[in-house]
Amino acid sequence: MASDTADKTASLSGLTQAEAQEFHKGFIGNFILFTGIALVAHLLVWIWRPWIPGEAGWDQALLQDGVQIANTVMPFLS
Repeated sequence: MASDTADKTASLSGLTQAEAQEFHKGFIGNFILFTGIALVAHLLVWIWRPWIPGEAGWDQALLQDGVQIANTVMPFLS
C-alpha cells in the first residue's frame, strides 16, 4: 500500500505509469477516430461544393448555384 501511494505522488498527474499509458492509448485512439471522421466530412463537402473557385471565379460559381436553386424551387412555388 505504501508503494502505491509513493507511485502516485511521483507524477504531476497523480497517475501511475501504467495508468498514464492506458490513458494515452485511449486518447490517441479517439484522436485518430475524430480526425478520420473530420477528414471524411471535409471530403464529402468538397465533393458536394468545392470551396476553391474554378477558373471562372466566385461570381460565375455563385450565379450557377443561384440558377440551379431557382430551377429547383420555382416549380414548387407556382
